[in-house]
Amino acid sequence: MATPSGPPGPPRLPALPEDFERVLCVVAHPDDMEYGAAAAVAKWTSRGASVTYLLATRGEAGIDSLTPAEAGPLREQEERDGAALVGVATVEFLGHPDGAVEYGLPLRRDIAAAVRRHRPDVVVGMNHHERFGGGFTNQADHRAVGLATLDGTKDAGNRWIFTDLLDEGLEPWSGVRFVAMASSPLATHFVDVTGHMDRAVASLRAHAAYLDGLGDAAPDPQEFLTWIAAGAGEPQGVEAAVLFEVFDL
Repeated sequence: MATPSGPPGPPRLPALPEDFERVLCVVAHPDDMEYGAAAAVAKWTSRGASVTYLLATRGEAGIDSLTPAEAGPLREQEERDGAALVGVATVEFLGHPDGAVEYGLPLRRDIAAAVRRHRPDVVVGMNHHERFGGGFTNQADHRAVGLATLDGTKDAGNRWIFTDLLDEGLEPWSGVRFVAMASSPLATHFVDVTGHMDRAVASLRAHAAYLDGLGDAAPDPQEFLTWIAAGAGEPQGVEAAVLFEVFDL
């Protein structure tokens, strides 16, 4: 009699193509990239790729003990500091209201303008689905910015959408090969980040005021990121991985 093998394990995914030179990362808040995806950024910059961060908000509503006027500049600086630790020199903020980002034409236009300005080969975003892989409900800003990232990246290649961008000297850019969404419950590809976790952990630790504001709910950056990366990497046969849902354009 055959021995039951049990349910199948997580699927083996293809490796993300990494033969690109320019990356634009678009997320809602300071610390969004640092909760996992920064390890992939550290890998890409270590081989000479140029990576830019674009944040929809300044994260001003993210620290309960500080007013938005106090928290906004602090979180901006923590993001710049964290980005620098993984090789990112350019960090831009769109200034949409933290916690109240609306999906719509203004946000799509802002993202399309950034894509035209930076002319990336690849755009990285964050999960736009209602849930994360563990079943946790996704936050509204993440969903709005994630979907607008997909749409704004497509908009960037059409000169007849947001024609005022032409007046600003921003010609269409349709050179984005794909959009890769981190933290998606529907991952399609992985990036082997073995050997790049130390910089990713340091990048999250740079958000000291934000983590302190979370109190006991704050994860230990080393333990949390190592656990996430190891769990993603094991089914792929690597020590540490970041998973992405890839959308071809």
